[in-house]
Formats: sequence, structure tokens, C-alpha cells
Amino acid sequence: MKNNSWKAIFDKYKIDKHNFNNEPYIISAEQIKQATAHFTKTNEKEVRILCKQDTRESRPDIFVDNSLFLLPIKNGLYAIIKGEGYIDIPEIKSTSKMYTSKLDFHLDTSQIGDSEMQHLDFAYASSLIRTFLNDETLVLTIRGRKYTPKFSFKVGRQQITTKSVQTEVDAGYEGREQIALVEAKNSKTTNTIIRQLFYPFKQWTHHTEKTVRTLFFEKRGKYYSLWQFDFDDINDYNSIRLSKSCRYEIID
Repeated sequence: MKNNSWKAIFDKYKIDKHNFNNEPYIISAEQIKQATAHFTKTNEKEVRILCKQDTRESRPDIFVDNSLFLLPIKNGLYAIIKGEGYIDIPEIKSTSKMYTSKLDFHLDTSQIGDSEMQHLDFAYASSLIRTFLNDETLVLTIRGRKYTPKFSFKVGRQQITTKSVQTEVDAGYEGREQIALVEAKNSKTTNTIIRQLFYPFKQWTHHTEKTVRTLFFEKRGKYYSLWQFDFDDINDYNSIRLSKSCRYEIID
């Protein structure tokens, strides 16, 4: 459905004529609404749906064909950027580690349902997050949606400035010397948009002098997998790299 909508948007504003090598193309939510007003289905004209491109595969064809991706830069304002917007989540091929929960009692409630948050909470309650980061001081302090301060960064050779963009982390843990921000998934993920890790990272490095870590978490079957991604340059979107990863089986 996104293909037809974004083709209409590109056609209306002649975006295909834009020189993306020089600068991003800035487009507003209102412009998107106007260009898709003739569509009848909600998923063909709803800005939130059209702008949700969390994986490489979820991009419309016109983005894929031109090596483009989308970033929010302000409430109701987006930048269409040429470059690499995504990071691979590599399969963990090493043997899973058997991990014994630090709890001395069984959690009945953790067995009800199958949500990302539930599995992440169980991993934290079992001290798996603390073990992965080798930090027994971590406590849950961040959850839900917040808005970013103004900050600038580069993507390739292009400079981007954002302000008051809504971010959401599934959980954030603060310890004596570091903060860990977690993006959680409940199904096999092969890649994700860097923004989901980078924006919260930039946001919290603005508010603290402590080291900020970004983690990707996934529960699949009986396995709990964790990836730690670091940014070598706090102001470079593409400086992300995989620092370490591990797959666990929790013995309750």
C-alpha cells in the first residue's frame, strides 16, 4: 500500500528531481496528507503508517530504488535522506549460555502472555540484563515516550538537526556509572532503523554524564538474545557498531 502513496507524494512534489547528494528533502505531515488525500484506505494516507519504516524491507519501492530512508526531525516534519539508515541484527551463532535466574522464587505472572515487555521484564527480574552488562547496580528508571532536546548529527556528509522528536524505549536502566537503553522485539529481526537506538542515545547523553549503552533484546522460543551497539562518534548516525552479543537460556 505504501508504494502507491509514496509514488503520489514523489510525483506531486517532484521529489525525484531533488539532488539528495547535496541535502535531504524536507517534507511535512501536512504535505503528505495533501498528496494522499484522494486515497480511500486509511493505510494509504495515514501519515503515521506511511512514515513507519522501521526495517529496510518496510520501505516503499521508491525509497529502496534510490537508497533513501526517512527520519523525523520535528513534530510533523521529516527528512528524506540518501544513505544507510539501518543496522543489521546478526544471528548469534555461538552456543547459547545456560543462565540461572538470580531470583530464589518462581514468577507465575511471567508465564502469562507473550509480549516483548513481559519477556524483557523477566530478563531484568532474573538479573540477566545486569549479568550481560556486568553491572549489578542497574535499576529500572526509564520507560515509555519522551521528547528529545534539540541536537545535530551527521549522516554521511549531510548535517541533520532535530528538535522535540518523540522517542520511546522499552526499558532504561541506570547504574552507578552507566545507563542502558533497550529496544525489545518478540520476533526474528534481521535489521532495524538506527534511529530507534540513536535518538534515545543522543537524548540521554544530553541529560547525563554517565556512559549510555544501547541494547537490542529479542525473545525467541526459549532463548533470550542481547546485542550491545555502541556509537564511536556521538554526533555520527552511521558510527554505530556491534560491541558484543549473547544468547541465553534462563533456568528458572
